[in-house]
Amino acid sequence: MENKEVHLVKRVSKELGLTYKELGEEIGYSESTLRRSVSKNQISEQLKKAIELYLEITKFKEKEEEENRKKDLIATYSLEILNELGIKR
Repeated sequence: MENKEVHLVKRVSKELGLTYKELGEEIGYSESTLRRSVSKNQISEQLKKAIELYLEITKFKEKEEEENRKKDLIATYSLEILNELGIKR
């Protein structure tokens, strides 16, 4: 397989701050499978998809958490403004 696919394992591990063992636990693969894939410069289509989906889910969750933080801030500030105006909720 091409080098780009193998770097997917390294890139995602580094990007998410996970060891191969931790990444493997998240996607249902063993650390040895990930290491073997990298050392042999090969990656199965299933492993590639599992990593890509995990990365997509992780990014989605991060965006969702950020949106929730924004909503909480808006709610907090809205209540503060209402209180300052003397409006009871």
